[in-house]
Amino acid sequence: MSTSNDYYEILGISKNATQEEIKKAYRKLAIKYHPDKNPGDKAAEEKFKEISQAYEVLSDPQKRAQYDQLGHETFTRAGRGGAGGFSSYEFHDPFDIFEQVFGSSGGSSIFEDLFSGRNTRRKSSTGPIDGADLRFDLEIDFEEAVFGTEKKIKIPRMDACPDCNGSGCAKGSTRKNCPYCGGRGQTTITQGFFSLRQTCPNCRGTGQVIDKPCSNCNGSGQVRVEKTLKIHIPPGVDTGSKLKVAGEGEGGIRGGAPGDLYVIIHVRPHELFKRDGQDVICDLPIDFTTAALGGIVEVPTVTGKAKLKIPEGTQNGSTLRIKGKGMPSLKGGQRGDQFVRVFVEIPKNLNSRQKELLRQFAEESKKSGSHPIIEEFLNKAKRFFNLGEN
Repeated sequence: MSTSNDYYEILGISKNATQEEIKKAYRKLAIKYHPDKNPGDKAAEEKFKEISQAYEVLSDPQKRAQYDQLGHETFTRAGRGGAGGFSSYEFHDPFDIFEQVFGSSGGSSIFEDLFSGRNTRRKSSTGPIDGADLRFDLEIDFEEAVFGTEKKIKIPRMDACPDCNGSGCAKGSTRKNCPYCGGRGQTTITQGFFSLRQTCPNCRGTGQVIDKPCSNCNGSGQVRVEKTLKIHIPPGVDTGSKLKVAGEGEGGIRGGAPGDLYVIIHVRPHELFKRDGQDVICDLPIDFTTAALGGIVEVPTVTGKAKLKIPEGTQNGSTLRIKGKGMPSLKGGQRGDQFVRVFVEIPKNLNSRQKELLRQFAEESKKSGSHPIIEEFLNKAKRFFNLGEN
């Protein structure tokens, strides 16, 4: 079988090659000689097994050291059970080595494109296959989250071919078991101690063939379409809310059920309101006089303006509540509240008359005890003020 008596030559590398160089060389040759890319080519099949043998030995530091010490012939005889020190060593299925290097079929990779049907090499699938679920991220305004809305979105997806109704067969044509693999979807080649399993090159692993493929979808049963959907956004959604639209995912194959569409909501920040669960927070600036004397002010809410009573002597940073003016509940429960955080604006650019009045106010305040918080602080701090006098 071998065209060379040296594993380094088989992989086209030097004896000082690093593990990364060994792996890189194997990847390149494995793609070139993989049976899926060379259906019916016996020479390529033998070459693939040969490079897999070489990689299995040289990629293992311990086996590589033994190979370098004892040589190629001793090592290969041991692989057949002939030499004492290595009688337990055996080569494995080249496909197992291939998957260790390139990864399992669970994730997407260039090899799923190169080797059509690779996912069914171990297990054929001839029955209906349900379509995949899809995700669509949708950004909406804060007010749209409050009141709900309807949005039109365009979804690119794979859908059942309208010409063949997803069967992949042209009119008057049918599917039948693949004569090459007997409907199993894979073939097995046995040579000596090797047993090589591979995707059937005739049916590409499906186990069935079509007499005459549909010209619109080339026998796949699916075509790419772009569908426009109207999505209802209920009141009360928040960033991260997930809306399920049943049956609007990708179409199934061979009569399989379509997947679902999941719309993920993202709410844009608002210039006045912040959300905290079902409650809404709004920062309200008020003037010094209103904070001191109290009064009625107008406040914006998500449902319009409302009147809010500011108690006399309201302190900067105080929070007041307006009941029932928050976000609606997605589950139809009680609406949240709006919390108003008060910030007292200190006046600027005072004229002489205003300054004089404030000085008079300050003198009167000292006599009347109008600043209890300041007085309490000074009482607590008194002993620290006196430390420097001792």
